[in-house]
Amino acid sequence: MRERHGRVDENLKPPNAEPTYTVTPDDLPLHCPLPEMYLWNSHPKVYLPIEQTGEAKCPYCSASYRLVREPVASEPVQSHRHSETASGGRA
Repeated sequence: MRERHGRVDENLKPPNAEPTYTVTPDDLPLHCPLPEMYLWNSHPKVYLPIEQTGEAKCPYCSASYRLVREPVASEPVQSHRHSETASGGRA
């Protein structure tokens, strides 16, 4: 049987919770709603061409997507474990 995402017991984001979503090349091909969003109260999946312009807007819900090809200087890439250590959590 095929695994279905969007079940109530999953910890997913509500669709259209943010006006703009930042995506990386790992998220391509881009589609709305994103895989981590609930599907039961959203629109049909639509693939969005973002590769050439770096920006896309969903024709159903108007969510905007921005493609980030490199880490942004204000958002350093850290592993989950490193961020716990830096904040005083367990190593």
